[in-house]
Amino acid sequence: MNNLIHARTCVYNVGYHIVFTVKYRQKVLTGKVATRLKEVLHQVAQDKEFIIETMELMPDHVHIFVSTKPTVAPTDIVRTIKSISAIKLFDKHPKLKKFYARCGSLWSKGYFIDTVGNANIETIKEYIVNQDFQ
Repeated sequence: MNNLIHARTCVYNVGYHIVFTVKYRQKVLTGKVATRLKEVLHQVAQDKEFIIETMELMPDHVHIFVSTKPTVAPTDIVRTIKSISAIKLFDKHPKLKKFYARCGSLWSKGYFIDTVGNANIETIKEYIVNQDFQ
């Protein structure tokens, strides 16, 4: 119960495990692209007032554990993260933009999302951290 957040009108603990993939599962999330993506995701989280509890980038997909206010829809989190990160990565990495110009987007349309409760937060964090097989 130590993860509870006390707001003016409610007490909450809302967390999501989100996974989304690069279009065509290309292994582009490495090196400077991966470093920039992490920076962008942390900046988006700060700007939109949600908390990235844990994040791990694989070459072709992203695992992220996000906590947020109960008024924020999970689809809004995913849409915001994917759209802003694609724009920022394309600005910083023109080769990436050139490759994905023919399909129009960096990220695949779909995503996985799971709610995370108190009982399994540490399990989810450990799972995400252990995704780095490189």
